[in-house]
Order: sequence, then structure tokens, then C-alpha cells
Amino acid sequence: MATIKPFKGFRPPKDLVEQVASRPYDVLNSEEARQEAAGNEKSLYHIIKPEIDFPEGTDEHDPRVYQKAAENFQRFQDNGWLVQDEQEAYYVYAQTMNGKTQYGLVVGAYVPDYLNGTIKKHELTRRDKEEDRMKHVRVNNANLEPVFFAYPDDAELDALVARYTSRKPVYDFIAPGDGFGHSFWVIDDAADIVTITERFARMPALYIADGHHRSAAAALVGAEKAQQNPQHRGDEEYNYFMAVCFPASQLTIIDYNRVVKDLNGLTPSAFLEALRTHFTVEEKGTEIYRPDRLHNFSLYLEGQWYSLTAHPDTYDDNDPIGVLDVTISSRLILDEILGIKDLRSDKRIDFVGGIRGLGELKKRVDSGEMKVALALYPVSMKQLMDIADSGNIMPPKTTWFEPKLRSGLVVHKLD
Repeated sequence: MATIKPFKGFRPPKDLVEQVASRPYDVLNSEEARQEAAGNEKSLYHIIKPEIDFPEGTDEHDPRVYQKAAENFQRFQDNGWLVQDEQEAYYVYAQTMNGKTQYGLVVGAYVPDYLNGTIKKHELTRRDKEEDRMKHVRVNNANLEPVFFAYPDDAELDALVARYTSRKPVYDFIAPGDGFGHSFWVIDDAADIVTITERFARMPALYIADGHHRSAAAALVGAEKAQQNPQHRGDEEYNYFMAVCFPASQLTIIDYNRVVKDLNGLTPSAFLEALRTHFTVEEKGTEIYRPDRLHNFSLYLEGQWYSLTAHPDTYDDNDPIGVLDVTISSRLILDEILGIKDLRSDKRIDFVGGIRGLGELKKRVDSGEMKVALALYPVSMKQLMDIADSGNIMPPKTTWFEPKLRSGLVVHKLD
């Protein structure tokens, strides 16, 4: 059963929230962060991308950079740009994209739940990325950015959240760049806090949607602190890390597509003929073609779009990994025909989040940078949860969630 708790968040004053709030650290590079934070000393990038305060080219993993994050975090507190709430609370964080709103509860997730598998993951993590985030959590003694969880739908929680979101929000703004809406409410009523805690205690699992490295880092630092504390009780703040939890039915996974530099020595006609072994191939012309169902793929090659439909004997509906379109395409197209064995390391392949649109695939092929593009029908939340429940791991670059969580609306300190 899932254990959560409220916490005394550090938050920007209402009139500063748009200056403080930022995109997550891992969706932009150092130069982009430098540009977005230009002229804004209150931007959270000074804490989550502190290399921007050093000369260009400074290694973001330099010990001085981590130390600068801690100095800047303290400065934000000293200057009143982040102020701690007086009492423990849960928070509601709503995001609106393309007219659709999803409502998340910001909670303290329980470190032992991550370690024992109650918080379920669907991706592998890399130790170097974990260590980077662990250093950031350690030096700041805080979770500066939340992780993104899904939970099984709960009507009682839906009603409670709806009651709060009918009121005027504490924060309400449109983020620059993406144009997505972000709204925020504080839940500090004692009875409502008890209700939320009890409803989560009935859930058999929570699911990491986005932020596997941040989750791992936060949990591992919490476990470290427990080991280092001879008076450890189990209720200390470091036993929890900040997560925004959304009802699974509200979340949208969008497609995560592939572009490849060459046809592995094949001519375009030979490549298309090889595809016909496992797929029904239909030419769709020059207008962008989007996959319209599971096991249907879109291919762009030499100015033409094609529909590929996998033959029924190419997948097993009872195999939670094998039935995924990312698995089918990796096995029968990328590996068998194009010779790409390792999606993580092969330099001939790149990945394009569906938020950029299929026009981005066309652009990269038409420019000559890439030879062929492959668009996939997006994974469903049910598939993700089934895979996590079975203890399996999804192939690399399977899921892309939008909108991304805005960082800086609330921060969780570990003491």
C-alpha cells in the first residue's frame, strides 16, 4: 500500500512565481537555460542548471557547479523568493494543454515504497545520471523538482480535488514558450489531508510516469540519510521525496518516433520489399500520414509516406513487452533490416518526441540528415501499468509525456 505525507513546501510569492518557475532540468541544455534565464536572477535555472552562472563551456558536473546550486538555493530563501509554508500541506497542480486539463496531487512519496517496489518503474536508469541527481539532492538537502507519478483512479480523490479547483488558484499562469497553463492550490485542511493520506494507503501501487532518474536519486539519498543517522526513526523528512501524482486516466502519452541515417546498404525499393515480409505496406502519398491504431506504423522515405501494418503473427497479445509497437519495430525493422542492435548506443538512430509533430520527421529526412523516419502509435497508460505490474522494463525511448511539470512552484526540503 502506498504511503504519502504532506510537507511544508517552499514556494515563491504569487507575484514572483512566473519569474521563478522553469522547465525541468533535463529538457533543455545549458545554453538554452542560459538564454531562458537571461536577465532574470530569480529563475530556478540558477539552482537546477547552475552552470549558467559560470563561463560557457564549464562542465555541469564540476564540484563548483553543485556548490553554486546550494549557494543559490540559500540566496533564494534569504531573499524571500522561496518561502516555506507554515504548516504541512498537500497541493493540487493542474496543467492545461490543447484545452485538456490534468489535476495532480503534490505529495511526499515514501522512500521505502520506491525501494520495495510499491512505487513501480518501467524504465532502466543509468548510474551516471542517478549520481548527478544524487549530488544535487545532497548538496541542496532538498528535492528542487518533483517527479511525475500516476495512480489508479479514485472517485473520492477526484471529488476532493474538484472542490479545491473550483476555488481561485494560488498560482495561475501561461508558461512562455509552450503556451501551457499551470494552476496551483494549497490543501491545508486537516480533515482533507487525512482523507488524501488514507485514500493513497489503499492503493496497491504508484507508477513513475516521468522522472526515473530523479526518483532513484531522491530515494537513494533518503536511504543514505537513514543509514547515517544513528537515531533514525523512520518519520524524518528525508524519508520522503516530492512527487506530483495524477489519476492514470487523465494522462496522455504521446508518440516517440525514430529517424535513421541510412538503409543499411539497401536501395529504397529493396528496403520496402524487405518490410513486406512482416508488414502490409501501403503507399500514402506526400501528405503526412499518422498511425491510427496499435500495430500500425508510419514510414517516410524519399518524399513518400507509407502505412505499415504488422502481420498478426509478428506479436503475442499476451506478452506485455512483445506486443508493444516499439518492440515490434525495433525487432523487425531496426534490427532485422537496418542492423541497429542497441537503441541506446547506435549513432545511426535518433529519437523525436511526438510533441514536435510528424513534420519534424519529414524535415529531418528532406534535409538529407536522415534517410528514413518511422512514426509509432503511442503506448497507452494501461500498457505502461501492466508492464510495471509485471516487473518488466519498457524498451528505450518508448514513452513521452506532455505537458512536462513546471519546476519551482514548490520545493521539498529534507529536514
